[in-house]
Amino acid sequence: MEQVQQESFPAADDEWNAGDLGCGPLVLELRKKLKAMPERVLHVIALDIAAPIDIPAWCRLTHNELLAHDAATRSFWIRSRADWT
Repeated sequence: MEQVQQESFPAADDEWNAGDLGCGPLVLELRKKLKAMPERVLHVIALDIAAPIDIPAWCRLTHNELLAHDAATRSFWIRSRADWT
């Protein structure tokens, strides 16, 4: 029997299940959570259909690093930026 290699994802310092929060509430809460944990990794589970577009765009705009995205589990790993001024 062939063994399937699982893709490895970054280790997370915390996890947040955002459920089906839409863009506005999702990014506002995401900002709050990431700001509280500079330079650490947050694993986000986001069920909103637009999350695969919204979260990467928000990360680019806010200079937080999107480390990985797993479409199958609707998961995102984001490293919070160091300078929240």
